[in-house]
Amino acid sequence: MGNGNSKRHTSGDARSVGGAVSPSGRSALLGNIRPTNPDRLRVVWYSNAPWAATGYGQQTAQVIQRLAKEDHQVAVHAMYGLAGSVSTWNGFKMYPQGLATYSDDVVVAHTMEWASQDLSTPTLLMTLFDVWVLKSDSLKELKNIASWVPIDHQPAPPDVLEWCARENVKPIAMSKFGSRMLNIAGIDHLYAPHAIEPVFKPTETVALADGGKMTGRKFMGWEEDRFVISMVATNKGSQPARKAWAENILAYSIFAKDHPDAVLYLYTEPMGAMSGINLIQLLDACGVSQDKYKIVDQYAYRHGMPQNLMAAMYTASDVLLACSMGEGFGIPVIEAQACGCRVIVSNFTAQPELVGDGWTVEGQPWWDAAQKSWFFTPSVPDIVNALKSAYDAPRGRSEQAIIHALGYGADTVFEQHWKPTMKELSAWCRS
Repeated sequence: MGNGNSKRHTSGDARSVGGAVSPSGRSALLGNIRPTNPDRLRVVWYSNAPWAATGYGQQTAQVIQRLAKEDHQVAVHAMYGLAGSVSTWNGFKMYPQGLATYSDDVVVAHTMEWASQDLSTPTLLMTLFDVWVLKSDSLKELKNIASWVPIDHQPAPPDVLEWCARENVKPIAMSKFGSRMLNIAGIDHLYAPHAIEPVFKPTETVALADGGKMTGRKFMGWEEDRFVISMVATNKGSQPARKAWAENILAYSIFAKDHPDAVLYLYTEPMGAMSGINLIQLLDACGVSQDKYKIVDQYAYRHGMPQNLMAAMYTASDVLLACSMGEGFGIPVIEAQACGCRVIVSNFTAQPELVGDGWTVEGQPWWDAAQKSWFFTPSVPDIVNALKSAYDAPRGRSEQAIIHALGYGADTVFEQHWKPTMKELSAWCRS
């Protein structure tokens, strides 16, 4: 239960956490010809398209390019972000979405087609999205499936465990929390956390096409003397609203009454267009006037803001407010810290393990009947106290946060986690 006391969480340690590609396309990716990898696999990556402005899209682009450099043959089945015919992206073959909501009507056919092009190399279907998408009986036809699976409830929901325990599935936990939940259930699995590219670093200004420069504050539309609280989260789902929009915004409204220089920046969709809630109505109901918040330009949000501009936004923020009802990982928490911005998160699921410098807040369990497990409602008084602590903390970038985030750099995570993961998956596919 929330007791009105947020907890400061700091860490000064860098934690070790961590196509078809045609021959010509693969050579372009590698830069030169490499010896054949004896553990090479033909991978169909089943997730968001690599250009999609989503966390899954970001991870797709990041990992597949590094897999190709290790001589794995990678194609992408874009269940979100690509309609129409087969195409290519950076040398990778791109299979389009099907007619079914999550494209499970074509995933087996796409995988078989990719496998047929090289029968001497084992084929692996790699999934990156929520397990409830993966219930189609058609997937039982495939011998080798690796699921990079988020676990954002406690304990892991029965449907998640049922999927992860299938003989033709090798789960990959994306958080230490997820790994613990699978261990408790006695399910053999691998571990590879999400990661961020080097562009996420302290960034004071971004160069513009006209030769000028833009600060993160200018992009957000806030003066330099404001205390800027940023939220970076999807507005999707209303029962429950997993990102705890109501609790976070209500807490901000209470905090702002005693801190007139505090303002809120929302990097999200505001009107509930993706089955979310109407944040404009919520802000008004909480008594937040229009001069106390700003929302990201929707064209930039929907079509993908350049990552260096995102880094400038994080750098210009005084704190990232990211309390939610549950997270399989939480990429913005690491991105913000890599730029020196402290964070506030819920003390639940994967969230506390991501904090190098910031605050964790308590709350109370919320029963998710659909998942048959517990979510978490963050305490409004705890969030208010965390905001007060952030306000009183020294301004400017946090070196502790930056050091912590280095452990989640894309190259570090790939070397420490993906390389051994792929070696184990290769042995599994060949067994």
